Amino acid sequence: MELEVRHLRALCAIADTGSVRKAARQLGMSQPSLTTQLRRIENAIGGSLFSRELTGSRPTPLGRSVLCRARPIVAEMNALVAEAKQEAGRATGARLRVGSTGSQAVAGWLRRLRARFPDADTTIHIDVWADSLQRMVAENQLDAAFVHEAEDASLRVPDGVRRRVLVAREPQFVALPTTHPAAARPLVTLTDLAADQWMVDPALDGQEATLRRAFATAGRRPRVVYGDYPTAADLVASGELITPCRPTAAPRPGLTIRPLRDDPLTLRLSLASRTADPPTADALFHDLRDAYLEAAWASAAYRQWLLRNDNPLLCTRDGMVPVPPSAREASA
Repeated sequence: MELEVRHLRALCAIADTGSVRKAARQLGMSQPSLTTQLRRIENAIGGSLFSRELTGSRPTPLGRSVLCRARPIVAEMNALVAEAKQEAGRATGARLRVGSTGSQAVAGWLRRLRARFPDADTTIHIDVWADSLQRMVAENQLDAAFVHEAEDASLRVPDGVRRRVLVAREPQFVALPTTHPAAARPLVTLTDLAADQWMVDPALDGQEATLRRAFATAGRRPRVVYGDYPTAADLVASGELITPCRPTAAPRPGLTIRPLRDDPLTLRLSLASRTADPPTADALFHDLRDAYLEAAWASAAYRQWLLRNDNPLLCTRDGMVPVPPSAREASA
């Protein structure tokens, strides 16, 4: 008889459990079958590998010698099989790599993707640069990316990438101190905020240019400083400045979220994916849409804006509005 990896695995199981009976249970076989197999292994090697005692089975000196060589072989074979399965999974699309610029919808999107593709290794890459995310999709480093861009500063779409628009014009709201006079109004204008200091994040494509153009249209010039949004929230709450924000942003103590009249600041939200796999891209898009709507509905200000504008986002795949009729009537 020639020794095989399964024989070495049986020897390791007996040594690890200290019992032929326990080892048989671990290996999924009957005790008599494992006893017969052990006898054949010992005959092939030419010596006893375990001593049978009342407390169980213990390796003999020869058994310890064989186990020292067997364990690395079994471990290497286990690693080989695991790596081969992982590689096979990659080849059949069992990895799902998505990216996103910042959004409150990301958590819900990931939750839906993991439910839809339970056997896939789903990972997320966050980047403030939409261009970088699209390039990663084009270079097959990501399967899809949720990106946003200023409406009047469109991004170039790389070759091999298709974009599907989720929201053509997402309104940008404004975060202002609760003590600001405009915070008491349900709707504010840029003119109301012209004397305030505005903070923009220079890492976000086109935001400053869009803000300046909107103020120019209103005949004003904004006072602009630069920073990042996590820092901005504290500065807004302390009364130091105001800043544009996504309509899904959550209010916090000292900070109020308000929509701007006539929506002078807007973003286009899209899903970028490779053109070679439309079925998967369609599933990713539908889950992203549902996650975005969930985040939008969680924001009272955005929910009212969507209903007031009878936004197409509210139309689901079956044509129904995914909110109670009473909520629509209350916000009319």
